[in-house]
Amino acid sequence: MREEYMRETKIIEKSEEEKQKDMLIHILKTKKELDELAKNYEYAEGELIDCYAYQIKANRAKLNYLMKEAKEAGIQLNMIEQIALKFHEAI
Repeated sequence: MREEYMRETKIIEKSEEEKQKDMLIHILKTKKELDELAKNYEYAEGELIDCYAYQIKANRAKLNYLMKEAKEAGIQLNMIEQIALKFHEAI
């Protein structure tokens, strides 16, 4: 027996500004995670050194990807700085 499910709410498309804001937030979060991982790596011992090294490499790749996407979307670095200030105020 096959059942059909209906969506109760409509999916709302994001505006271009909202998409850019989301991308900037992801960039800032990734940068913050990368900074925290780098600090933890300095004090890591034993097998945790490898763990942090892999996480740092992964976050760098993610950050590079996000920065490339932001550049292609026409997001300028000054926009990232403005969002960074708002982001840190919200935390």
